[in-house]
Amino acid sequence: MADASGARDTDKAGLVHVGRHFSRLTFGRSRLGRLIFGLNLLGLIIIAVGTLVLSDLRRGLITSQMDSLTSQAQVVGEVIAEVATEGEPQPTLEQDNALAALARFIPSGERARLFDAQGHLISDSYVVSDSIDVSQLPPARKRTDPPPPDTSVLRAERRARADMQLHDEVALALTGRNVATVRRNERGVKVVSVSIPLRRVKEVLGVLTIERGDVDKIVWDQRMAMLPFILVAFAVTMLSSLLLYWLVSRPIDRLSAAADRVRMAQTRAISLPDLEKRRDEIGTLARSLESMTDTLWRRMEEIDRFAADVSHEIKNPLTSIRSALETLPMVKDDAARERLMNVLAQDVRRLDRLITDISNASRLDAELSRDMPKKVELDTLLEDIVSLYQQSHLPGQVKVRFQRDTAKASALVSGREGPLGQVFRNMIDNARSFSPENSEVRVALGASGDPALPLRITFDDDGPGIPPDNLDTIFQRFYTSRPKGTSFGQNSGLGLSISRQIIEAHRGRVWAENRTDSEGRVTGARFIILLPAA
Repeated sequence: MADASGARDTDKAGLVHVGRHFSRLTFGRSRLGRLIFGLNLLGLIIIAVGTLVLSDLRRGLITSQMDSLTSQAQVVGEVIAEVATEGEPQPTLEQDNALAALARFIPSGERARLFDAQGHLISDSYVVSDSIDVSQLPPARKRTDPPPPDTSVLRAERRARADMQLHDEVALALTGRNVATVRRNERGVKVVSVSIPLRRVKEVLGVLTIERGDVDKIVWDQRMAMLPFILVAFAVTMLSSLLLYWLVSRPIDRLSAAADRVRMAQTRAISLPDLEKRRDEIGTLARSLESMTDTLWRRMEEIDRFAADVSHEIKNPLTSIRSALETLPMVKDDAARERLMNVLAQDVRRLDRLITDISNASRLDAELSRDMPKKVELDTLLEDIVSLYQQSHLPGQVKVRFQRDTAKASALVSGREGPLGQVFRNMIDNARSFSPENSEVRVALGASGDPALPLRITFDDDGPGIPPDNLDTIFQRFYTSRPKGTSFGQNSGLGLSISRQIIEAHRGRVWAENRTDSEGRVTGARFIILLPAA
């Protein structure tokens, strides 16, 4: 059962992943994607519609010509059967009358041929009519020109194929069927041909064939009609290609060149104002790259300042240790020697504290980026941390108490439990260090009233408060101003700085303020943290 359940969970997770991947591919939210998709689809639609329309038109024209020739052939055939047949009860076809009717009723531009009952040619309209078959002669050949190729064999083969096709058509019509087809004549020209049987009563006396030879012209005209569609589709495709180059390829090349300049330290950040004003993905990319490079530069400056601060902070105890070591051999008094040894011990503890906090601060960014955010119950986390302080409380030490808004069932935040716990411990330790003996540090969880940051955690102490000029300075690295009596070397000045960095990584805010009584006197300090709800 456990394996089956795990498989179902895996399948469901896979479907969710595929659904999210597909949603990122949709064009509904992409202005540039809609433009690219629409322009290319428009060109395809133009070609498809033009092809379908012209193909239907071509078939329709040929079909209409077949229908027209069939109607015409039936009329002429009935006339021939009426005036050119005689004999009872065995009718025969009178060829002279048939030829006269054929010459009278066949219009120009068409060719009619009459066959007898055995399929033999009786008459051809090109012979009985006054029309002359005209074709353009080739240009005159000069004496220096090579002799033309002999095409007699090709013409003979073409004529044989045409006679065979015509013979098959006539033979099919002699069975009593109307035949309509597209074939090639003896000159290789495509023609629409209709053959109908000539009937007297029920007997087939012959076949009338009528053909029209302008099919190639129809096809050519259709191809010419297709040309505007092709040109329009080509123009749309070229326009879309140019737009893709101008709107996508060229800006990406510029962004790449700008990124190379940043990499070579010629500029501090990518800055292409004309691209950043765009309201599509290219503009978003330009703004994101500029923000990213600017953030990287600020981070590098922070690292440089951090290194300088670390160097300065470490030099102080090292200088003190070196002075004490240089002085120690010259001191003969045991009490003075003991004081120097205490200074050395304090400086060593201070160095140890500094190195530990510096190591934690340097690993903080990596830990925050490595750990995936999860839902954290702030009330449970705060209760657990406060309970540890309560269990380890000794007489005379500062107490820690937790109170929460009972109207709120739970306070969930999307974050990392370890770093958040470190922030809360830093806040409590800082408040305890400034509080007098037998006093109390109060931790409260409630609502802030801000819809963007609805969760509010406060840390109140009963200490001397914070100088107004230092309300923001206390969050700077290595800043510390400890009360009298605090053990030297116990604080590095990094706790509040690390806390602010963690809270800002969780998209929250942290600040400090002084608590005052009704007369305006400072009664202690208060640290406030606001966090977004999960």
